[in-house]
Amino acid sequence: MTFDFKKLLAWRFDDIEHAYTARDTILYALGLGYGSDPTDKNELRFVYEEKLLASPMMAVALGYPGFWLKDERTGVDWKKVLHGEQGVIIHRPLPHSGTVIGKSRITGILDKSEKGSLLFSERDVIDKKNGELIATLKQTAVLRGNGGFGGPTGAAPEPHKIPDRSPDIVVELNTLPQAALIYRLSGDYNPLHADPEIAKAAGFDRPILHGLCTFGIAGRAILRACCDNNPEHLQEIHVRFSSPVFPGETIATEIWRDGKDVSFRARSLERSQIVLNNGIARTA
Repeated sequence: MTFDFKKLLAWRFDDIEHAYTARDTILYALGLGYGSDPTDKNELRFVYEEKLLASPMMAVALGYPGFWLKDERTGVDWKKVLHGEQGVIIHRPLPHSGTVIGKSRITGILDKSEKGSLLFSERDVIDKKNGELIATLKQTAVLRGNGGFGGPTGAAPEPHKIPDRSPDIVVELNTLPQAALIYRLSGDYNPLHADPEIAKAAGFDRPILHGLCTFGIAGRAILRACCDNNPEHLQEIHVRFSSPVFPGETIATEIWRDGKDVSFRARSLERSQIVLNNGIARTA
């Protein structure tokens, strides 16, 4: 079907009701590598049911409408879609279990000509029990196969600039070789992260880690270094994806602190490759 940006702008999503349990919360945290030191009481709180805490980044896995761009009615060349940017604004701490409603919407499209287009979307995660807003998610998708359609043009929002100095803190976190196989159980079943043949067809010699898993690991590093592992101290976090991670690699999150603002980026130590860039987090 022909790509029609006006149809995408008017796309309507069904509300997604999502019930989750303490087991789901623990599984998500295990996907980020929590529990790698079973004697670390601060991180144990995210993977042990006694006084369990939910990682704020888990909001990305709640009320998710699925990979809707694969719907042929969108006209999108879904095999060329990339996750460009992700943000999470935390309005109140995420309960470790409950039922939420995900409300998604398209907020804009930019035609970047031969480069494709940028699709901006948002999702509110709402507590079904009391109607309170828990988190707002902001996402940019890069539609590499759909550009030059005569749609709105202009510059994309400028990314946050990393300070021009050495980082104040570097947190190194290992990932397991099976990290993607664990993380996908939180709801993202894209076979690119599990099937070697599909990964090869996409140009990788083996399955890659979910970008949102890398995002969660960077958030884990910031919670540890800047928030005393207290989810209530993280108010929002935004980042740009720049390169994939392979399960088993070590992710070094480089952190700059300027009052309550935290700039960050992350790199694969084994390849000295920046994998997340232009990150900004705000703490309480």
